[in-house]
Amino acid sequence: MIITKETFVDLQEKHSKVVKLLEEDNKSDPGNEPFLLKYSARDILIGMKANIENLLRSYSADDPCHKKLTAMFAATYLYLGMVAFETEEISTGKKHLEKCKEVIGNYQLDPEMILIAMNMYNEFGIISQNEPEESKIYLETAENLYVEFKKKSVAPVDISDLFQANLESYNTEIANKNFEKDHTLTLYYLAQIYGAMKDALKSAVYCHITLQRQLETNDFDHIEWALNAATLSQFFMEKNGFKQARHHLAASSYILDTYKNELNSTTEESEAHDALVERFKHRSADVARCWLKYGIMLLSNSKDRLLNHADDDEDHINCSLSTDFADLQIEFSGNISQYDPKNLYFKNIDVTAYENQISDQFILTLPDAKAVFLITQQWSLKAQEYYTLESLASDFIEIVLDQSQLYCNLLFFDDDPENQAKLHKRRIKLLEHILSNVNPQYYLHYCRKVWFELGRTYAAILDIKNDKLKETKGRPTPHILTKINNLAENGILHYSNFIKSFEDKASNKLPTKIHDDLEKPFLQAWFHKAVLYGRYITLDKEVQIKYTELSYESYKYVFDYCENNPESKELLTMAYGICKEMVALLPIKILKLKNS
Repeated sequence: MIITKETFVDLQEKHSKVVKLLEEDNKSDPGNEPFLLKYSARDILIGMKANIENLLRSYSADDPCHKKLTAMFAATYLYLGMVAFETEEISTGKKHLEKCKEVIGNYQLDPEMILIAMNMYNEFGIISQNEPEESKIYLETAENLYVEFKKKSVAPVDISDLFQANLESYNTEIANKNFEKDHTLTLYYLAQIYGAMKDALKSAVYCHITLQRQLETNDFDHIEWALNAATLSQFFMEKNGFKQARHHLAASSYILDTYKNELNSTTEESEAHDALVERFKHRSADVARCWLKYGIMLLSNSKDRLLNHADDDEDHINCSLSTDFADLQIEFSGNISQYDPKNLYFKNIDVTAYENQISDQFILTLPDAKAVFLITQQWSLKAQEYYTLESLASDFIEIVLDQSQLYCNLLFFDDDPENQAKLHKRRIKLLEHILSNVNPQYYLHYCRKVWFELGRTYAAILDIKNDKLKETKGRPTPHILTKINNLAENGILHYSNFIKSFEDKASNKLPTKIHDDLEKPFLQAWFHKAVLYGRYITLDKEVQIKYTELSYESYKYVFDYCENNPESKELLTMAYGICKEMVALLPIKILKLKNS
């Protein structure tokens, strides 16, 4: 029996209908039947499967039509597996995919089968994502199939061409495009799986390769691509790979600017266009925040490196760190090694102009630190154009806290105490603006951060003023003493607000135990309060006694808390020892003051 072209017409029409139904948005389904279109596709596929199975019985295994029909038969099981997965019938989906695998057998590398096999293993990988090790095996199989088929130097056959009734020759261009696209999906899924397996290094490399391939094929969503590249930069900077981090951020900005030009070239006004513009503004602000993190971390890690250099000999590993990820002593094994993971740059775009805005080297001098600070500050302001206090307060506050950290990192490089004090005052202005514009009842988490940070900042300025006072010859003026005391009082006020936020609203009492990550800062706030009470300068004995007693009460609170919760001593170490000592000494000092 010879199957004519007409024999395939019915299958071709049904296949086209299935593809259309699967590509339809779920929003087209009625509310009470969320998978109606998918179920319709499934019913058609079941009929197609039966038809193809009957046709297969008419041919021997060595007949050319047998292989094509076998590929079509496998494709119907692939589609059925995809439908089952999308309709949340996971076990059924696995059964269909297993049957697809059985049908393909040892012909996975045949041109007619390769795309079905790669899609099948990708689907296996997605379905098994809750079992990362199992998912990885499936996805690596898909990856290996791609590599092996490339060596054959033959064109794959697209799945849609298998069902064409009047086809004289296969469309190799479409097939090759889908072949590469399916492999890109494999790499993308591998990046996710390695992330789930806590192997951040391999996840990052696979993510970069995915982005590079999307650029090469010009098959990507600009916003999504930019966000993924910016997110990937965070991994590199955490590894001190500022060279690669900057490159990925620069690429992200480049792609966003390209997309912006496309948006601006559209003159028509519509809700859809407005939505695209809004999405662009939103995600541009997110990328600006990633640049902000880059500047903060570059200054912070540069500071740590210099401190390590001061503490250790010049050959210490932390002093000679490179900012190039490629210099890290990392062994890459398995499939990942074929991608040259130490050459993580995008070859299709020129991002030099974006990279030149900021250094990718560790900072050594104040002028270099200022240059990083200024451009990073611009990115923080750009982020705040979208994330405003009125519309998105939480994000706005987080950006302000980052700005505060940026100032803090800059002042490390400035040896002038007056300049340091000025930078601290700018931090205070930023942080107090938050407190005066948000309700602690709704933003308690952020207000606690701000109170604690303000307490530390006032204490830092107080240290600077006290150091200057020690260098001054002669008696300090009342004006200077008032300034010092005001700094102490402001620091105490903010630490007190932080502590008070833990009180039970009904009883106005503090809990006997603070849980989670807040216990350490809670105890530190009490300790710093005690220190600030002791910094108060006055010639009035009654006032001096009052502040010494308040200092004693704060030290004693920390001491008693740690005695009642012994495991908490490890959170403070040195501070606990000071508290223990001051609890013993301050009562004697108070007694002497009262008797003098």
